[in-house]
Amino acid sequence: MTPDQVAETAASIAAMQEPDGAIPWTTGEHTDAWNHVEGAMALVVGGELAAAEAAYDWCARTQRPDGSWPMKIVQGRIDDSSTESNMAAYIAVGVLHHWRIRQDRAFLQRMWPVVRRALDLVVDLQLPFGGIAWSREWDANGPATINREALLAGSSSIHQALRCGVALAELVGEPQPEWELAGGRLGHALREHRDQFLDKSTFSMDWYYPVLGGAVRGAAADTMIASEWDTFVVDGLGIRCVSTNPWVTGAETCELVMALKAVGDPRAEQLFADMQHLRGDGGAYWTGFVFPENVNWPAEHTTYTAAAVILAWDVLTGTTPGAGVMTGHEIGVDFGEIMLECGCSSSDRFAGISPGTH
Repeated sequence: MTPDQVAETAASIAAMQEPDGAIPWTTGEHTDAWNHVEGAMALVVGGELAAAEAAYDWCARTQRPDGSWPMKIVQGRIDDSSTESNMAAYIAVGVLHHWRIRQDRAFLQRMWPVVRRALDLVVDLQLPFGGIAWSREWDANGPATINREALLAGSSSIHQALRCGVALAELVGEPQPEWELAGGRLGHALREHRDQFLDKSTFSMDWYYPVLGGAVRGAAADTMIASEWDTFVVDGLGIRCVSTNPWVTGAETCELVMALKAVGDPRAEQLFADMQHLRGDGGAYWTGFVFPENVNWPAEHTTYTAAAVILAWDVLTGTTPGAGVMTGHEIGVDFGEIMLECGCSSSDRFAGISPGTH
């Protein structure tokens, strides 16, 4: 991809943005906070700065008092009022990404309370083994109901978000030690207690997300990537979304590209090139491709696919300082070191240890 093609793809995201700043999956579809933030990040990389600012303003306006966002908002109307923990957490990644690129202190100060509320919510949802509870059913008229099961991919994304949140806390001079301890416990769970998470192993996200989220590195990351490469990677096309279906998807492929680049795997560039068959007119991207029928399905261009493409391009080229946020190299926080400093070790197993214990 050339810089002009990246700008064209960013413009395709901005063209689907709604007047209030929301970035839906595609025109007329719902908006969720995770994919919305991913879209905002891509808009910054692609030079659509006004659209990105509108997207972050939407986050600040629509956040609920408990720090969450509704799971589905359709053209300003709440379609599903529950929330997922990883959707709430991802704002921290977006704000640090924006800071690294723009160095806008006013933006940072404006968004910090939003990040703080979101990550306080997430830390409150940590389970005894270290994973983060999947979701909370939000009820304005009564107590919330927590789904006390954890998703491996979602918790991996939260691991990245907690690292970003701690880095933001340092920038604004408001340290958050409970976030640090929660991140250390979560990283341990992702490395040592994968059996405690819900089994979603047919989904490619569960395969690479512990690497993408920064919890697994070094030889363990190489082993993890090798373990399911032949299951999910389709040469010349990209990767399957689900191992049981002959369907490759652009967003998952580009996320794997970023995970590979983070650990120095040279196959990242070829995989990125392979998925470019999904590029459509005007720089928009089809969601996926079904083979051997050779048809794009669903028959829609999605903002989250275009966003993943832009962020993967940035990671591969190192064009903006935001690339290091996506690979984890420029976040500046290592939970492993934090845990050693507070006297924790793998022998603790972190069973039943609350953040306040340390």
